[in-house]
Parts: sequence; structure tokens; C-alpha cells
Amino acid sequence: MSDERQLLNKDTMGIADGIPLEASTGGVEELRKDIQRLMDMEAIRQLKHAYFRCVDTANLDELANLLHQDLVVDFKGGNYHWQFDNRDAYIDSIGGAFSKQAITQHHGHHPEIQMLSETEATGIWYLEDKFWVMNLGFYTTGTLLYWDRYVKEDGRWQIRETRYERLYEFAEQLDEPPAPSSHYLGTHGGEPQY
Repeated sequence: MSDERQLLNKDTMGIADGIPLEASTGGVEELRKDIQRLMDMEAIRQLKHAYFRCVDTANLDELANLLHQDLVVDFKGGNYHWQFDNRDAYIDSIGGAFSKQAITQHHGHHPEIQMLSETEATGIWYLEDKFWVMNLGFYTTGTLLYWDRYVKEDGRWQIRETRYERLYEFAEQLDEPPAPSSHYLGTHGGEPQY
């Protein structure tokens, strides 16, 4: 990956300040809107946590329901750059990468959710991950920042855009593949594409 890296801050990630997190001074209807906004923020947190769970379990059907049909993906790692402009292409790629020969762990933390309107929001997430590709004897670990755009359609939040850039990454060739005593993707993952 190039030594030229973007500065990672709200401006460069396109994250604008959202609706202030303050209780309205209006009546019951204003309070109802405030509560709905908090419920939407919780729905977005659950959406992103479900995304990590579905990726690590290669649950592609459920993952597809979390993503907007016109999904935009732009992931920059130490030795890769994944880009997709629709949900189906991304799901196909996940199916090949999170295969019977993979062991994965993705932990998303510290959400910074900005509500832009009743149907639009953004979020920044700090992620730590581990990824073994057993048939290639390869292991990657590190951290990154995700920044997402969410839309609410038909009463349901979906990820419309998702981007990340690594903060650090260690990638190493293993002398021998790991021998896990439990391996979920070994049973439920797809066939490896590489």
C-alpha cells in the first residue's frame, strides 16, 4: 500500500455534525421524536454488530438484508484495496473470503453515530480483527476505522456506504496452519476462492 495516506478525521471521512443530542423543549410530540432518534441510534448499533456477526459466520443471507442494494464499499488495508458498488458483488466476495479455510474475528467498538435526519445517519467505528487463511498459511491482524452511511427505508436501517482504512496491520506467513479445536467456518463457510 502507498505511503500516501489520507488524514482520518471527520472532515476527510465526510462525517458532518448531526442533530444535537439534546432534549427538545417542545411537548409530547417533540419528546416522542427525541425518543425515536435514540431508538434509531440503538437500531444502527445493532445493525453494525449484526454485520460483524454475519461476516464472521459467513451468514450471507442475513448479511444481505443488512446492506442496501446500492451498497458502496471501499476498504483499504496494508496489501489490499477492496472496492464494490453493489451489494451482490460484495456478498459474493465475502462468501469466497470467509470460507471453510478461514478463521475470523471482527470486534467493532466505540460507535460515533450522527443522526442527520429521520432516515439518514453516519457512524464511525473502531475495529480490531484477526484473520487466518489456513490453506495459504497466512495470518493478518490489526485495527482500523470504519466510517459508514446508513439509510432507513420501509422502517428498517441498512448500511448504504461502508469504508475503512487500517490504522495498523500485521500480515505474516505461518510456518504451519493453526489447528483449532473448534472451527465454525470449517463447517458453515463457503468454498475458498483462492
